[in-house]
Amino acid sequence: MSVSICELHHITSLEQFYDELSRQLQLPAHFGRNLDALYDSLSADVSGPFEIIWRDTEQSRQQLGADLYATLLEILQSVAAERGDVTLDIHH
Repeated sequence: MSVSICELHHITSLEQFYDELSRQLQLPAHFGRNLDALYDSLSADVSGPFEIIWRDTEQSRQQLGADLYATLLEILQSVAAERGDVTLDIHH
């Protein structure tokens, strides 16, 4: 079984974050573009296995703000911890 790869580069806004995940992981049409819906979609709607590679995270943290960046990272880490078929790779 092949692994879907989602590569995030130079994320500077929440909308861009949602856009890239939606495009690369083919989030469902009912994805509500909010943090709760993000968690729900990644944990239940996206077929695995998949890997999320987030590059340039220091730049993203500065652009998004430390709180939003931490929240997004926590959601991704939670999904990876709960699902055996999801990998998260963070690059500063």
